[in-house]
Amino acid sequence: MKIVRFSCGGPIAYGLLEGETIRIIDGTPYSSYTVGEAVFALDDIRLLEPAVPTKIVAVGLNYIDHAAEIGMEPHDEPIIFIKPVSTTIADGDAIVYPAMSSWIEYEAELAIVIKDITHQVSVEQAPAHILGYTCANDVTARDLQRKDGQWTRAKSFDTFAPIGPCIETDIDPNNLKIELRLNGEVMQSSNTSNMHFKPDYLVSFVSHIMTLCPGDIILTGTPPGVGPMQIDDEVEVEIEGIGMLRNKVITL
Repeated sequence: MKIVRFSCGGPIAYGLLEGETIRIIDGTPYSSYTVGEAVFALDDIRLLEPAVPTKIVAVGLNYIDHAAEIGMEPHDEPIIFIKPVSTTIADGDAIVYPAMSSWIEYEAELAIVIKDITHQVSVEQAPAHILGYTCANDVTARDLQRKDGQWTRAKSFDTFAPIGPCIETDIDPNNLKIELRLNGEVMQSSNTSNMHFKPDYLVSFVSHIMTLCPGDIILTGTPPGVGPMQIDDEVEVEIEGIGMLRNKVITL
């Protein structure tokens, strides 16, 4: 089931994506809901970020092939950091190139969307607390990351966390093709089977550090092939079974 969040000239709503149409739901996917009668064509609505997190927790260096690419061994524990919620944008929205950076990079990622209050759960309990999965791009100002020696500024600019287009609730996250294209050219291509720490483990691990809330997002790391984006570039993140997230880079 593919869940979307959208607007159509009225209140923001959730719906079920069925081909080229959306069937509205009464309620939210984080609680009980019923499927309504109203149906909208994709061309008549605006897709929004499919989740509204209270926090975005990201994992660094989690793909075995990416670690090998840069000559490093996977860590014994996940290396995590926080991106502010003001970084989120939806499919089709623009990534804004910040004036204080001269080198921003794409990072295709599978994103976990949390279903309910999640606190100190086991790996076995974790799946019950996952609503589903979506595509994400952990945009990074690489020059500022190197300059600062830590990641907060480099990861936190507005528009630096595109997510979407939908939340897929019925999928095995452990064996999905993940690909990023820059202006149509494949730059990243891997499979989530190459993750060192799997999604269920990450949910459990993070939940023992901080309480996760409905709509919170965990970014699960990026595969090899990370590289720069320029103004007017179009970047696409596509994950098997979920869909494609497309954004263009602009300047203000």
